[in-house]
This record gives sequence, structure tokens and C-alpha cells, in this order.
Amino acid sequence: MGMSVGEKSGGLNSEINITPLADVMLVLLIIVMLIAPLLTAGVTLTLPEASNTGDKPDNDNNTTVAVTSDGRYFVDNVQTTPQELLNSINSALDRKLERILLVKADVNAQYSSVMELMDQLQRAGIENVGLITEREVGGGGGE
Repeated sequence: MGMSVGEKSGGLNSEINITPLADVMLVLLIIVMLIAPLLTAGVTLTLPEASNTGDKPDNDNNTTVAVTSDGRYFVDNVQTTPQELLNSINSALDRKLERILLVKADVNAQYSSVMELMDQLQRAGIENVGLITEREVGGGGGE
């Protein structure tokens, strides 16, 4: 009463079926693709409003510096100290295609924090600097 090892139709199938494995891997890939954009933690700021603002550039070729209401600095969403601010900005600008720096400061940020940033940028010779604001609600401008 031994087990037959021949090529009979009733024999055991020794091939591994990878279809369930591929299905599970594809489902995991879809889950990761859906969750990954949600994990990008940015800096939450309330930007000041202005009536004559243009459209914000949508590309990632620009470096962004954020100043929070409590005076912290973020370069491309990475917190940095005031002492390392200029080094962080220069290394971020070197990684980008365009050397354009966008500054966004919280509406409740201290004026001195923003001025310290602008002073460091001027001393470092960084000239392509733009300020990001929110478009004023109901402010058409021009009349």
C-alpha cells in the first residue's frame, strides 16, 4: 500500500500555484499606492491674504521655506534651526532644477522671524525669492 509516484491522472500535483501570491501582492501594492500620498506631512500655516496674487506654481522645481507662527523654520517641509537655515536652503536649492525660493509665513508669524530669513537670503546672494499668500476672498482688484 505505498503511494504511487507515476504519471497517472490521479497523482499528486507538485507544481506551486503562485496566482494567490500574485493577487495578494497586487492588493498590497494598491493599498500602498493609495496610502502613500496621505502620509506626506506638511507644515500647517494660515497664509496672509492679498488681492493681487498670481497663481502658485504647481511644479516641485522650487524650494519652499515656511515660517510658522511660533518662529520655526521648515525648508521643503523639513524643520531646521535658525543657525542651519542657510545651509538647508542652499542644499535644497542645489537639488532643484530652478534656483527659485518661495517663502510662506503664517499670518501670525513674528515679523522679526520673516525679516531674519529675508536678511539671511540677501546676505547669501539668493535673489529669486517669491512670497506665497492666499488669494483674498472677494478681492477682484484692478478697479
